[in-house]
Amino acid sequence: MSRGPYIGRVDVSEPASISSGIAARYATAIFEIANESNALDQLADNVNDLSQALADSPDLRDLVSSPVYPRASMRKGIMAVAAQMQLMPSFQNALGLMAEKRRLFALPQLIAHLRAKIAEAKGEVTADVTSATALTEDQASRLAKTLADNIGKQVTLKTTVDESLIGGLVVKVGSKMIDTSVRSKLNALQNAMKEVG
Repeated sequence: MSRGPYIGRVDVSEPASISSGIAARYATAIFEIANESNALDQLADNVNDLSQALADSPDLRDLVSSPVYPRASMRKGIMAVAAQMQLMPSFQNALGLMAEKRRLFALPQLIAHLRAKIAEAKGEVTADVTSATALTEDQASRLAKTLADNIGKQVTLKTTVDESLIGGLVVKVGSKMIDTSVRSKLNALQNAMKEVG
């Protein structure tokens, strides 16, 4: 059987879409249980705690991403972490099931899906803000208020610093992006000069 021109080609989007699909199913189950129990605030705290633990612990990142651990070890490890963090029972059970089925690699996507569902339920949106220097608390609160006034929903900022912007901000809310960075303005000026010259 000939495979034709597709020999050697790899669809790199497939693993990401598989992870996202797996995470979405688990997130829906966890979210619905928390919502029925009026425990969305607790779930939001659990998600933030787990996200922070994942960011802070190379061992935890290794546990969820490495294929070398046996299923039993993965389950024991993630259940110990979940118990130590006092995650809600439905969240703990889902993590245990993910470990048994070797699905812990989808944990970052699970966190993202849960955050999106919680924000939607609370009428909030998240704005990804990239700035050349860290925003002060006052700047962040004024930006959040301005965005909330324009969008009509409560806005949570997710901030990152990128010194290559030189100055200004890049703000992404959903599919909209506002780029007021100096780098962007310099690039636009350079393109305009090329057209003239």
